[in-house]
Amino acid sequence: MRMKELKFILPLVLFCLLFGAGRANAQWTVIDPSNIAQSIVNSSKSLVQESTTATNMVRNFQETVKIYQQAKKYYDALQSVNNLVRDARKVQQTILMLGNISGYYVNNFQKMLTDPNFTSSELSAIASGYTRILEEAGGVLNDLKQVVNITTLSMTDKDRMDVVDDCYKEMKRLKSLTAYYTNKNISVSYLRAKKKADIQRVINLYGDGSEKYW
Repeated sequence: MRMKELKFILPLVLFCLLFGAGRANAQWTVIDPSNIAQSIVNSSKSLVQESTTATNMVRNFQETVKIYQQAKKYYDALQSVNNLVRDARKVQQTILMLGNISGYYVNNFQKMLTDPNFTSSELSAIASGYTRILEEAGGVLNDLKQVVNITTLSMTDKDRMDVVDDCYKEMKRLKSLTAYYTNKNISVSYLRAKKKADIQRVINLYGDGSEKYW
């Protein structure tokens, strides 16, 4: 792909001046996905620092949920963007994987908050683990943004393409790590429930039994 095409498409994908797939010409505001990730990270850190009881944790986590739900509209819109050239498609998929990581955290941690097999201190530790992964993912996205920064004019076309490729691979690794981390935590609940003969409740909470977390 020509460099001038990449310079045009990368800002389009990264900052998403998109048009909604529903009503014609329904314009989205410009959103920086790295700011979305950082907002979730900041909210999660506050959750860990300020939650002294399970009740406080559930209440404080609602702010994180709110941020994610607002961001999901952006990710859903980005998902609908088609006909991108190969390298711009990698940029799009890298950003969407950041949304996947956020979704793993928010959707599964909400369930863990209602799971009596976890203590408040364990839930704080789990949230901290997700936060560290999200911080790494945000850093990857910041690296990706550099390929369209006007101060990086010294980079060759190959250098830019290499950054896109490396960021894609690293975000894919972090997405897999998030899924593994989620499943390992759920497996702890399953094993504790097994000792109490309460397995079905855990399966009902995290899935219908078709997915294996243990």
